[in-house]
Amino acid sequence: MTSNKIIERSITILNRLGLHARPASRFAQTASLFKSDIWLIKNGKSVDGKSILEVLTISCPSGTQLTIRAKGPDAKEAVEALEELVAKRFGEID
Repeated sequence: MTSNKIIERSITILNRLGLHARPASRFAQTASLFKSDIWLIKNGKSVDGKSILEVLTISCPSGTQLTIRAKGPDAKEAVEALEELVAKRFGEID
């Protein structure tokens, strides 16, 4: 049985340089590993979390608060993986 429940989590961008090209790429690549639809939301604007170009359009310096939203069969796992990626500062060392 697949679930189409929407899963959401609030996150804060912690790395010093914010969501620039490298972390945006890592976010989109990680999101693309999942079947679920994934969005990144900032101030009511929603972008496709699997698209590096769309992720880059929502300018996110350090401290920006965002919402990760996923809907689909692996939404919970997707949100957890992306939340962990953000919490670990996209692997960047500040």
